[in-house]
Amino acid sequence: MDKKALEFFKKLLLDRKAVLLKQAAETIEETCHDSDTGGGDFADLASLESNRALILRIRDRERKLLAKIDEALAKIERGVYGICEVCGADIGVERLKVRPVATMCIACKKEQEEQEAKD
Repeated sequence: MDKKALEFFKKLLLDRKAVLLKQAAETIEETCHDSDTGGGDFADLASLESNRALILRIRDRERKLLAKIDEALAKIERGVYGICEVCGADIGVERLKVRPVATMCIACKKEQEEQEAKD
C-alpha cells in the first residue's frame, strides 16, 4: 500500500476513534446526570434501567472497536496494515474503506464464516 493510502486510512481511523471517545465521554456524563431517578413509578424505572443496559452494551461494543482501531493504527506504524493475517495477501483498499479494521482478505473471512456456520 502506498504512503498516500496509508495516510488516508490513518486519518480515517483516528477520526473514528475520536468520535467513539467523544460518545463514551457523553455516555459517562449522561449516566452521572441520570443517576437521580426522581422517584418515578416502577415502569419508568424499569424503562430507564433497560435503556441504560442497552447503552452500556453499545458502548462495550465500541470499546472493543477502539481496541481494533488501535491495533490497525499500530499495524500502519509497523508497515503491515492491509495485509491478511491468514494468507498474507493484500486485503484490498475497497474492503478497508468499508471496514478499516479488517484483518483478513475477503476470501479468508468468507472461509472463516463458513467454518463457523458448520460448527
